[in-house]
Amino acid sequence: MDTSKLTKFYKKTHEEKVSALKEAGVISLEEATLLTEKGLDLDPSVGEHMIENHIGNYSLPLGVSTNFVIDDKEVLVPMAIEEPSVIAAASFAAKIIGSAGGFTTAVTDRLMIGQVTLKNVEHIENAIFEIEKAEQTILERANEAHPSIVKRGGGAKSLETRVLKADPEEGTPAFLVVHLHIDTQEAMGANIVNTMMEGIAPYIEELTGGKALLRILSNYATECLATATCTIPAHKLKTGTYSGEDVRDRIIEAAQVAWADPYRAVTHNKGIMNGVDAVVIASGNDWRAIEAGSHAYAARSRQYRALSKWHANDQGDLVGTLTLPLAVGTVGGSISIHPGAKLARKILMDPDAKRLESILVSVGLAQNFAAVRALVTDGIQKGHMGLHARSLAISAGAKGPQVEKVAEQLKQAPHMNLQTARDFLKELL
Repeated sequence: MDTSKLTKFYKKTHEEKVSALKEAGVISLEEATLLTEKGLDLDPSVGEHMIENHIGNYSLPLGVSTNFVIDDKEVLVPMAIEEPSVIAAASFAAKIIGSAGGFTTAVTDRLMIGQVTLKNVEHIENAIFEIEKAEQTILERANEAHPSIVKRGGGAKSLETRVLKADPEEGTPAFLVVHLHIDTQEAMGANIVNTMMEGIAPYIEELTGGKALLRILSNYATECLATATCTIPAHKLKTGTYSGEDVRDRIIEAAQVAWADPYRAVTHNKGIMNGVDAVVIASGNDWRAIEAGSHAYAARSRQYRALSKWHANDQGDLVGTLTLPLAVGTVGGSISIHPGAKLARKILMDPDAKRLESILVSVGLAQNFAAVRALVTDGIQKGHMGLHARSLAISAGAKGPQVEKVAEQLKQAPHMNLQTARDFLKELL
């Protein structure tokens, strides 16, 4: 990728952006033509088979975030999102972090979790003993239920049990839960896991004398974690009247508030997921699963807390860390069907699942840095409202060059609203 072709990407017209991507070697001539002429909407015949009762397509803007350096490799990040300022913020943060060496990531073994939940188990301790004694047989039966994943090097790898204690006050009985840890290779693996759970449930019923109530994957992917870290020298944080050390300390203090206060943590984490969700959607993965798993991970201490952490190292640098459970895939589902997802994969340089996790968690940390930095310095509205002005101009009916002209006037107006935008547009016409 020739990043020199992407300089001041945000200032280019749509045609110039597409041309720059082609000249940089990110997309082909055919893909450039698709973006400029045909667009990325699903063919009705494809949409009809993806969901029930299909009546049309609902589009989101697809953009690219620039400046990312992840594990010493430059990457252009596709993001599908309707919210103004997210892509700009990610690119801004990535530029600062990239100038300091970029993001370093670590990804655990990619193991998805399947659950068989048993009710009416009379002797739970004895049932656990029987399950653990039969672990190898259970794993073999799970793999027999989906032999194709075993041929590709994946399959069920280990087993554990959990007891959900009875709660007399709520009238809840005790349940015994069997977890299987499953390597689904490049797939997110929901269908693989569900098939395996249904395959082993009858045998586990025989072993325990209980009745299988649930046989399904868990989207709480605690065996599939990705961590991103960045280190930013304090002098790179200086802005306006704030010294770099002031900005560093204020970011750390804001992170401490988000760790202690669930009300702040929710918004703090929402900012992280702004970036993560946008890439997950662009790549054709299940953003609802990623959201649910990430928020559960934020509450793993039994209090909902910030997902990211920021501190100063011995050299006085600002250090950020983010860990997320990221059960994503690069094959299956809509990934190979949706034209937008296929193009996103191309822009990402055809990553495997682990590399995609590294990109996602890095984008989340960049988004968090940008948001918290803005909050503790100029305030979040300065950049956000600038982009919001464009949305108001479009809503007022502005087109082409009119959009920027109306937006610029709105930024100077005492009241930025739709009526003001209409008034400015009327003056132009």
